Amino acid sequence: MQYYRGALKRILPILILSLATLSSQAQSGNAGAIRGTVTDPSGAFIPNATVHLTNDVSGLDQTATTDSTGQFVFSNVPFNPYKVAVTATGFTRLSQSVEIRSSVGVSVKLVMQISGGSQTVTVESSGDLIEDDPTFHVDVDRDLFNKVPLESASSTLSSLVTLTTPGVAADSNGLFHGLGDHASNSFSVDGQSITDQQSKIFSNQIPANSIQSIEVISGAPPAEYGGKTSLVIVATTRSGQGVTKPTGDIYASYGTFGSSSGGFDVSYGGKSWGNFIEADAMNSGRFLDPPEFTVFHDKGNEENFFDRVDYSFSQANSVHVDFNYSRSWFQTPNAFQNLNIQNVENGGTAIGGGASANPTFVNVGNTDQHSKIGTYNISPTFTHVISNNSVLNIGGFVRRDDYNYYPSGNPLADLGPATLQTSSISQNRTLTNTGVHTDYTYVKGHNNIKAGAEYEQTFLREHDGLGIADSTYPLSAPCDDANGNPLPGYTDPSECPGGAAGQNPYYLAALAPYDLTRGGTDYLFFGHADIKELGLYVEDEIKAGNWDFNLGVRGDVYNGLVSSKQPEPRVGIAYNVKSTATVLRISYARTLETPFNENLVLSSSGCSDAVLNPLLSCNPGVSGTMQPGFRNEFHAGLQQQLGKNVVVSGEYIWKYTHNAFDFSILGNTPITFPIDWHNSKIPGYALDAEIPNFHHFSAYLVTSSVAARFSGPQVAGAGATSGVALGTVYPFRIDHDEKFNETTHLQYTVSHDGSWVNGLWGGFNWRFDSGLVAGSTPCYGLTDPVAPGLTNPPNSPCGNSTTTLPDGTPAIAMVDNVAPPSAATNNLPLPLTADEEFQAGFTCNGVHATPIAPLPAVCPANEFSSSLINIPAPNQGDNDHNPQRIAPRSLFDVTVGKNNLFNREHFKTNLDLTAINVANKYALYNFLSTFSGTHYVTPRALTAKLTFNF
Repeated sequence: MQYYRGALKRILPILILSLATLSSQAQSGNAGAIRGTVTDPSGAFIPNATVHLTNDVSGLDQTATTDSTGQFVFSNVPFNPYKVAVTATGFTRLSQSVEIRSSVGVSVKLVMQISGGSQTVTVESSGDLIEDDPTFHVDVDRDLFNKVPLESASSTLSSLVTLTTPGVAADSNGLFHGLGDHASNSFSVDGQSITDQQSKIFSNQIPANSIQSIEVISGAPPAEYGGKTSLVIVATTRSGQGVTKPTGDIYASYGTFGSSSGGFDVSYGGKSWGNFIEADAMNSGRFLDPPEFTVFHDKGNEENFFDRVDYSFSQANSVHVDFNYSRSWFQTPNAFQNLNIQNVENGGTAIGGGASANPTFVNVGNTDQHSKIGTYNISPTFTHVISNNSVLNIGGFVRRDDYNYYPSGNPLADLGPATLQTSSISQNRTLTNTGVHTDYTYVKGHNNIKAGAEYEQTFLREHDGLGIADSTYPLSAPCDDANGNPLPGYTDPSECPGGAAGQNPYYLAALAPYDLTRGGTDYLFFGHADIKELGLYVEDEIKAGNWDFNLGVRGDVYNGLVSSKQPEPRVGIAYNVKSTATVLRISYARTLETPFNENLVLSSSGCSDAVLNPLLSCNPGVSGTMQPGFRNEFHAGLQQQLGKNVVVSGEYIWKYTHNAFDFSILGNTPITFPIDWHNSKIPGYALDAEIPNFHHFSAYLVTSSVAARFSGPQVAGAGATSGVALGTVYPFRIDHDEKFNETTHLQYTVSHDGSWVNGLWGGFNWRFDSGLVAGSTPCYGLTDPVAPGLTNPPNSPCGNSTTTLPDGTPAIAMVDNVAPPSAATNNLPLPLTADEEFQAGFTCNGVHATPIAPLPAVCPANEFSSSLINIPAPNQGDNDHNPQRIAPRSLFDVTVGKNNLFNREHFKTNLDLTAINVANKYALYNFLSTFSGTHYVTPRALTAKLTFNF
């Protein structure tokens, strides 16, 4: 408590000063309401007028009807500019621009003129496609959710963000890296902040069918957002309030890999209440992205339930509650090398008990690991309207991820190549996140002030079991043969043939009780921590003529395994050149960077554990506990409307981080943990171009180039993760660095009333990725072009694999180039297996590796190549400027559909057909990535979906 008092004493003066110097307005949650009254010129109410609310860029399209007093309301409207169009019999159509930027909402009075012909009265509608907002962002409404072909059925929200947002590098298993960082993304769902990772190997995402719209903030985050802010995904869920007739969908789909899904949603309510409920389930034979293009042992299923309840006690007081429960079960996909595992029989013990000096090796079966994740979330929010200008929100939340990882039934079948896995591993991990948040919004004149606070506490509980499954693991085998190779079977150095000369000098007796190949049992680890975080902020959006200022300051206090606090100014400025429909903008943010919570205790304390230290490949001199870091980021960009139908938005980014977080992995498992590098520098650009709607045609292009330049040494966390740059100050490209990517989406809807083709639509996606860094790939780079003659220079990516043939010809050794030599490997690099060479598409002199036939152990450098990985030419490799990369790939997806298949007026049936990777492109996401291993992109996949609307 004393710690928090000291932190508050430092932060509160900054916030009070900010409140004194800023003006006022507010915003709470992620949405507000647009209320209005429609009258004729005399002031008489116009009932039954049709009011149409649209945002051409996001795609939002809603309709309401005025009541007997001419009033209408659109509730749960995301923050954005909109166009309100009103039509009524006998009156001229009226169109007016409105903007909602806070939960206070807006009220409009629409005066219609008596019709004098076919005309439209337009008020404030110039520059409809641009926004003054100084923060670079992308808006997506749910109509696009249904029409963009998504690669991952089990992580549709992640896929949607990847395909609609610039600055995102696509990774396997639905993971995306925003603006050069490893998953440093947060979700704000109806005002609840979720900063823990949402990839499907960590947690179950909120179902996309429950979301009305998203705003993805790629620019400098405003002061209200803290934690992981490289990308902030602001999600507004669907509501049933005002839906006076039950409305919903029932759907089912079936496709390639035996994938099937089904679900329903219903919206129903009145003026003072509403309920939206949805449930869905899916099953797939390709749940995760496997390490082989051929799919096997990759089944999974997922079930979701979401319910949102809204209730207004009075005009001033209301409450809404989100309930969500999701469950997933999935296998860890096998590679060919995970089949028919050969290992010792009966745990290495002889018949009748006791260890055998010469154990029998038998087929112990296939690797059969799987996971189960249960996630629930409850988040109530109370809203009190203080006046026409101010609103107070108070909310709470509890969210829990219960992650279970199960080894094979026979733990000896978990043995993998030395480059991947030498242990059988199990885990039960829970992450329980609880907290409260409040915000006050005041809107008047030029000012939109919001001040708020959030306190959350995350309870981490980590139960792990580890047992050595490799009978020749260098640290647990007490005896060596004459060539120094570890021998199976022997359990004590005194048993070694040849006496002391046959004893393994690297043997660690502490591992002996946990060697499953010598009759041992699992080592059990339990770690726990309570992470407390407090955030206070105040911000003001000031509109003054053509200027828009977003000024704010945030104070964060972090008290976990270590403590840290920091004031964080945030500034954004935009200027609207109305004559050219151009918005110029700059922004700056200071942020507190905190460690990831997933397996944080294992990574922080594992290296001080005598058993875990060697199994985690801990590095001497690396601290166990990770210190929070800080970031300074700068953004400069513009938005330009071209004609009436095209809008282009772009931004250049500079991010400088001290203590830059990344992830490493424990064996070939989903058990990944955070690590900490000394610093990172991330420059790049992001571009978004859209044609929102032109004669029923729409299109967008998002593209980016973002570097992820990290510098060693690794300063905290378990595991050795980098190549030869480890321990030096030389910069290197982390494995999610990507030079260029783009998504192009085209969509057309046929509109011919009365014709059978009415409602027919089609969409097309082209996704290009230049390729993530593939640091494990062998390459040749004996000399440094900067310092000729320097052998194995520190910033060459080719240190382990550089060699020569007997005649002096430059050659490449088939070894894992990232795995650092150590005592655990007898100071030798680890050889790649035949299957790993096959996965990478390696060839030597035109001969391809196969899953069972490797290439020669050494291949002449001028004869070595890959069809799936770009390998630098001899002497050209550089960890910073020219690392090995996954080969560029273009993936094409197509979707077609027919709305209202049977042309019914009320009960409609829709049919959608989707083809993912229609060209059946054979390509990788990554190769032996330190975070996630090797994964292929989805082969051609076809899906048919039938939806019944009521």
